[in-house]
Amino acid sequence: MAELIVEENKLVVKLVYYGPALSGKTTNLMRLHDLLSARRRGELMTFETRGDRTLFFDLLPLVARSESGFIVKFKLFTVPGQVAHDATRKAVLSRADGIVFVADSQHHQAMHNFESFDNLEQNARRVGLDLDHTPLVIQFNKRDLDGIVSENEVNARWQPTGLPILFASAVRGSGVRETFSQLLVRTHHALDQTFHLQQRHQITVDHFLQVLTEG
Repeated sequence: MAELIVEENKLVVKLVYYGPALSGKTTNLMRLHDLLSARRRGELMTFETRGDRTLFFDLLPLVARSESGFIVKFKLFTVPGQVAHDATRKAVLSRADGIVFVADSQHHQAMHNFESFDNLEQNARRVGLDLDHTPLVIQFNKRDLDGIVSENEVNARWQPTGLPILFASAVRGSGVRETFSQLLVRTHHALDQTFHLQQRHQITVDHFLQVLTEG
């Protein structure tokens, strides 16, 4: 749940990138860090361990500001993909306001995608998140590689869920901004219903999307 700090005129929003090990969660944050204006972002902090890039989490802070001076601070996290780090995944997922599930497009990673998404659903229940009401975007990453599932196959499998499906090559920067934009739009809609952001604080979806501007 986002934290509204009235005395500081600030809203703190937590966004989480979830998915199997080495699907490209950290790479998404690295590319966002490179793409976005230095005025909007803080430093990307990464904790690494052998065999899996992320030991605890990556953290990328971003800031948007309204004309009235109201501040929205986004904290972007990744979770470790390895099975052994499930307790950490639960801790990072807790109180998330929006989620990107980063799937690996390679055919031989299909089972890992399935197991990781199932783990997301289980951990969401454990930490009290209702995925039916939590903004969730699906990204199929690694579209630059050979041996990948076709877009038609992905859409046939995932479109019945009603979730937005995006295709990316995070290592090349393709689809990274678009994925994050979808998440911001859906997150604003959800938080506006809870906090009445537009009515009480004049925070529109365009203010959320400010973090994507380069200037």
